[in-house]
Amino acid sequence: MTEQNTTTDRNESTTGKKVWFITGAGRGMGTDIAKAALAAGHAVVATGRNPEKVTQALGGNENLLAVKLDVTDPADATAAIQAAVDRFGRIDVVVNNAGNFYAGFFEEITPADFRNQIETTMFGPMNVTRAALPVLRAQRSGLVVIISSTAGLAGGEFLTAYAASKFGIEGWAESLAPEVAPFGIRTMIVEPGFFRTELLTPESTSYAESTIEDYAERNRQTVTAWQGMDGQQGGDPAKLAKALIDLADMEEPPLRFAAGADAVGVFETKAKQLQDQADAHRKLSSNLAHDDA
Repeated sequence: MTEQNTTTDRNESTTGKKVWFITGAGRGMGTDIAKAALAAGHAVVATGRNPEKVTQALGGNENLLAVKLDVTDPADATAAIQAAVDRFGRIDVVVNNAGNFYAGFFEEITPADFRNQIETTMFGPMNVTRAALPVLRAQRSGLVVIISSTAGLAGGEFLTAYAASKFGIEGWAESLAPEVAPFGIRTMIVEPGFFRTELLTPESTSYAESTIEDYAERNRQTVTAWQGMDGQQGGDPAKLAKALIDLADMEEPPLRFAAGADAVGVFETKAKQLQDQADAHRKLSSNLAHDDA
């Protein structure tokens, strides 16, 4: 994609209207974010593998453009970003939301499924952001949002593939931030706890087949528990969507945002664990330099 020179009359700094580019907008949290952006008076490029489902989910709106996008396909990402610029002249907020969930014990998740997880929730946002950055740099402005998870901060059993992708995307986003800051571009990692989205539905979650007897009972118990949580999560995705609109309007959005009281708890627990681990062997850790250093 060639870098774009946008026109002044479409600049959000003079109109207050931003152009939001949202992946995975056909259902779940992506739909809520798109609705919140439209309700706030912004233009929205809502993407999904099936743009007809995106339109069905969001309805008709002159400020809405539904675009096909498989985030695992770099060519799709480039085409979708170009379609956004062709329609609205610029992009102000890129929301990397599309995702899925391959759950299971590491030994039982197939290498193909583990790789599919990484392709969608780690390389997917990278593909979209790589396509968008030339536009944002030319504008000297923009916000890249990554919808991560508390699993990107604290791992746990049954989460090896998902947490690997989220830890990876957070390290990438945190490292990207200083690279693009000189161009007026910000990044924001959003770490939701348990929200009542479609992540735990059969359409989004794939459970590894139970194949190893040593894990069989824990597998059964975990799958049963997680299936029981579907539709019972405490977080309201519509409230999170509204919070994202407010955060995106800040002059300096946070690098990380804990989404939900449970997420705040994970932040606090992780911070304490890291401090405790630093203290536990401080003397040994601090005496590893060369003697002549």
